[in-house]
Amino acid sequence: MARAGLIAVATAIVAAGSAEPVLVLNFASAKNPGGGFLSGSQAQEESLARSSGLYASQMQAWDFYERHRANPSCLYSHAMIYSPACPVFADDDGHLLEQAQLLSFVTSAAPNAGAVASNHADDLPLVPVVLKERAELVLTLARAKGYQRLLLGAWGCGVFRNDPQMVARSFIDLLRSPAWDGQFSQILFSVRDHSREQATFHAFQMACDQQLA
Repeated sequence: MARAGLIAVATAIVAAGSAEPVLVLNFASAKNPGGGFLSGSQAQEESLARSSGLYASQMQAWDFYERHRANPSCLYSHAMIYSPACPVFADDDGHLLEQAQLLSFVTSAAPNAGAVASNHADDLPLVPVVLKERAELVLTLARAKGYQRLLLGAWGCGVFRNDPQMVARSFIDLLRSPAWDGQFSQILFSVRDHSREQATFHAFQMACDQQLA
């Protein structure tokens, strides 16, 4: 567990000297490349869009966004965007790095639990099912592309209002299962919580502690 942003954690891993590449999960907007960074929104995806070549990669995968815009379901789809070796030139707060780094990203939208609750309440029981299926697809892509190190986090726990403990359990249950145990050499969770209460961080940490006990 790390309180720092994804770029800070990922660049620290790279700076530690291992030659193994890192795959970073981008907590994506289903309908807008880069989320709302062009209008000044501040969240994980927006930080990545401002600080790296991720946005340019996303713009080449417009089908991902058109598919979600055309589908009224707030569970979204299992589609992903794979963006290998993107240059990262600034930190999580937009300050230029002394030296650019290369990081790979997988863009995947978590189900929007808040919108499901408001607009499609009958689908609420599907949220944890879809989340776990999508988490496994992220792991499947990572393994297929040969990554041993993954950087995950509180995926969909902001405006999408997914339960941090549910998100943590989705990944940890998979990673401890026979199918995935030992498949990766390093898994890190980045949870950058700006609130005074640190509710998301503590909930995520509690789930990790319970699952790994």
